[in-house]
Amino acid sequence: MAVSLRRGGLSCSVCTKAEATEGENTEELNQMKTVAATYKQATADAEILARLAGAWQLVAIEQPDANGVMRTADAEGLLVVTHDGHMAVQVCNLEPNHVDSPYSSGGYEASYGTIALDIPNGIFVYRVEGALVRQLVGQDLPRAYSFVDGQLILRSTRDDEKWRVVWGR
Repeated sequence: MAVSLRRGGLSCSVCTKAEATEGENTEELNQMKTVAATYKQATADAEILARLAGAWQLVAIEQPDANGVMRTADAEGLLVVTHDGHMAVQVCNLEPNHVDSPYSSGGYEASYGTIALDIPNGIFVYRVEGALVRQLVGQDLPRAYSFVDGQLILRSTRDDEKWRVVWGR
């Protein structure tokens, strides 16, 4: 079987011998289906990465206060995502009495790494390669994402984290 992936489409050709058994043909057909499914997933990943790619300015961070009431933090930030799945985030909390989160130190959050998409579940996993908070390095942080009115909305998928971050262009 010869299979080639090229930009703009999938090309499959199957070369069989006249004496090939039915089982061999079924195996080749299954291989073609696997390649087609892989191609379809790669295309979907590329489409989402294209929407994510670029620089995003922080619009809002919503997080629970000590009483569990959601409030918007006074903060500034930048999120950058590349077409090949790299991501970097920097957020500066501007509140004078800010209490650090597990992601920040001294009111500042900075990290970089890669993302792996899970499109059917609307999440990506952020693999932290470097961070101001060293305990984050090497962690896989799943994040739910959505696009609403030209904005990117991120949330943690963890039950113990109730924050929501809104990014805009």
